[in-house]
Amino acid sequence: MTNAPETEMTENTLPLAGLRIIDISNVFSLPYATGLLADLGAEVIKVEGHTRIDTTRGGAFSGVFPEDEPGEDPWNRASTFNIANRGKKSLAIDLRRPEGRAVLTDLIKVSDILMENFTPRVMRGWGLDYPNASKLRPGLIMVSCSGYGQNGPYSQYPGQATTQEATHGLTYVTGYRGGTPSKAGQSFVDFLASWALVNGTLLALRHRRRTGKGLWLDVAMYQLGCSMVSDRILDWEANGRIGTRIGNRHPWFAPQGCYRCAGDDEWCVVSVQDDQEWADLCGVIGRPELANDERFATNEARRAHHDEADAAIAAWMAQVPKFEAMERLQAAGVRAGAVFDARDMHFDKHLRSRRLLERVEYPPERKMGRRMLIGRPWKLSKLPLAIRAPSPKLGEHNREILQGILGYDDARCVALEESNVLAVRPTIGRPFLRMSMQERVAQGRLAAWDPDFEKKLDGLD
Repeated sequence: MTNAPETEMTENTLPLAGLRIIDISNVFSLPYATGLLADLGAEVIKVEGHTRIDTTRGGAFSGVFPEDEPGEDPWNRASTFNIANRGKKSLAIDLRRPEGRAVLTDLIKVSDILMENFTPRVMRGWGLDYPNASKLRPGLIMVSCSGYGQNGPYSQYPGQATTQEATHGLTYVTGYRGGTPSKAGQSFVDFLASWALVNGTLLALRHRRRTGKGLWLDVAMYQLGCSMVSDRILDWEANGRIGTRIGNRHPWFAPQGCYRCAGDDEWCVVSVQDDQEWADLCGVIGRPELANDERFATNEARRAHHDEADAAIAAWMAQVPKFEAMERLQAAGVRAGAVFDARDMHFDKHLRSRRLLERVEYPPERKMGRRMLIGRPWKLSKLPLAIRAPSPKLGEHNREILQGILGYDDARCVALEESNVLAVRPTIGRPFLRMSMQERVAQGRLAAWDPDFEKKLDGLD
């Protein structure tokens, strides 16, 4: 059976074409989720403040700038914002003022989905929580993403993925045996939340299609993190055991570890799950006799002699580049993975073949050129999705939204602009991080940077 030809995709045939989403969000988890929904065809209107801009437009979370140049409008050029907010429209309005909330109220009346990631008190304080917002738009879907959910003792706590790694238990079980609890990664709970938000929104749309009724989706990033330690939770419930830190080892299988390879800070991870994989690994590393050694003959024996198995693997790894080690072990049926850094992610032949990273062309006046952005974590047959457009400039679509969607006249728009309710530049807010790449490397914010990376990437297109 052959595959059917891929469907020709247009704006009107994208899966979420015709849906309007209001996105009132900050930082990464919900902004990236709505960016993915924009990829799927939704019209996403990012309602953002100009008196207190998104932290990814400027400040500690903003990332880096094209060609290491902040330019005259760094708030439009920051990498993190451009990754998460592609394909959206920007309405820059001060929601702290009644006139700004009046605009938001009008926008809710003509939208399908309202998505926000404030602490729960904010929308309630504005009278725009779900019970009130759903009166403005029958069938409205509201999606709320917060650190600890909409109710409970912790619900008013501000959340950040790095602190939530502690409260959901992952930090406790991450680290080396006998060592201190450790952070697990670069705020990866934000990505868990992004995917949960996308899935939950699609579930809500399915519910509305079947029943005609909207609903309120309450996503607590804390609970998503708890799912990462579900086996430890069950172990406590069933056996009364509290999980311990075991470094790179596996609680059941052996050997498993992260081994230094030839080169500077190069590593490869190996995980052996049965006797045949152990025998295959021994053949690759040139130590076939270890397959029948009584110290390693069974999984339990290998667990008891893990240090000795590590020494044998490490001796071979130290002589082999990490990608060669991965490929030779995988060819023999052994689970192995080179430890990728950011450079590897851009140049890896497999990730490029699957178009994980996509090129986006910016208008000439933006002076951004063609930038490479992360795509979607899935592939859909017959739907050749792509990032539809770059991220918006702050307030770029103010007039288009107020006049084209809400029908405001020119006098009302001018009044909002003159009173600074509506703007296209930050007025009061966070300081912008104007730090060169060399300074970032010196401070440990970046491991390294290559001024010629664009030319090297262009050579692979």
